[in-house]
Amino acid sequence: MAEKPCAPVFRDVRVTFTRYLSLSQKKGYSMVYSHNAPFRADVVGSYLRPAELKAAREDFAAGKIDAAALKAVEDKAITELVAKQKAAGLHVITDGEFRRGWWHFDFMWGFNGVDHAAAAHRVAFHDEVTPADTATVTGRISGENHPFVEHFKFVKQFEDENTVARQTMPSPAQTRFVLTGNAAAYPYDEFYKNDDELTADIVAAYRQVIADLYAAGCRNVQFDDCTWTRLCDASVRERLGWSDEDALRLQQENLDVINAVISDQPDDLVINTHVCRGNFHSTWLSSGGYAPVAAKLFGEENVDAYYLEFDDDRSGDFAPLAEVSGDKKVVLGLITSKKPDLEDPDTIKARIQEAAQYIPLDRLCLSTQCGFASTQEGNKLTEDQQWAKIALVQSIAKDVWGE
Repeated sequence: MAEKPCAPVFRDVRVTFTRYLSLSQKKGYSMVYSHNAPFRADVVGSYLRPAELKAAREDFAAGKIDAAALKAVEDKAITELVAKQKAAGLHVITDGEFRRGWWHFDFMWGFNGVDHAAAAHRVAFHDEVTPADTATVTGRISGENHPFVEHFKFVKQFEDENTVARQTMPSPAQTRFVLTGNAAAYPYDEFYKNDDELTADIVAAYRQVIADLYAAGCRNVQFDDCTWTRLCDASVRERLGWSDEDALRLQQENLDVINAVISDQPDDLVINTHVCRGNFHSTWLSSGGYAPVAAKLFGEENVDAYYLEFDDDRSGDFAPLAEVSGDKKVVLGLITSKKPDLEDPDTIKARIQEAAQYIPLDRLCLSTQCGFASTQEGNKLTEDQQWAKIALVQSIAKDVWGE
């Protein structure tokens, strides 16, 4: 199915938040902690799955336990995880993505009109390939009754005077990339005349889910996104057959679909994004600095903050941060989640000061470079090493910003 510029289809895509604002006020939802993300010491959101949870997911897949039994194990694991996040001094709590197998597909599968399918090709990471899963269009897409809303409500109950609950999800550009990219193997001509129609429904579905999350008290949404960094890697572009013109068009399409979802959201809803180069079992997908996409990504994407990978040479230098517009913030992912060895604090502090040459220090924060388990397999480190990484983030942030 031919790709086309998608901006015009967004002009009439609107989902009103009036009734949701009214509902949230009636239910008494408010931000318990007085600040919202990003935080000086922050995380991306996924954590290593405990052995009990992994075993339960395997038993469920094998038909040995039912959905209720799996949920009971998930609830217990998430409750314990939240307690650990609070004990670590974090201001943000998540469910660790414990109810998911994938950072992105599970969210896509939660839409009406999107289902699980076997991937025609496994994604080739450095040294490994992923399981053969993907998401395909099986009907008109909509966002009503998305399961992630109930997932968020479970975490919301644990907010306190020191913490804010975060809901992570793949960016709208990521979902569009997956669904349009699967059109050759899984055509959706039966449901959509062209990619523009599909994109309009993706936007409306995201806005519906975010509206429902807002009504449930969510004030912190994070878009996780691997689409931009594919455009920074010449070898990936060559493998996918993208010309320079294709790359420019895809940047604009990414920007249009993301900004259409963000447009006219409530003022107290923070929407940030994590820009990722792939995170599967401590391996990576793409390389290259942010320069090829900086003008569009940093200058025109209307998020509140960027969580950016800067943990090794694959991420390039800090110069593209000069393109960050307005008062948007940048969370420097300088502590790797892929390896167990702890970074030298003085080296990290020096790199923060280097980044401050391009964006003021008071608009910078520090985090791990990615989550610890973007898929249920998790990265190659232990839970103790995971928490040691977070303690290092906390310690350095306190030394640099005094908070």
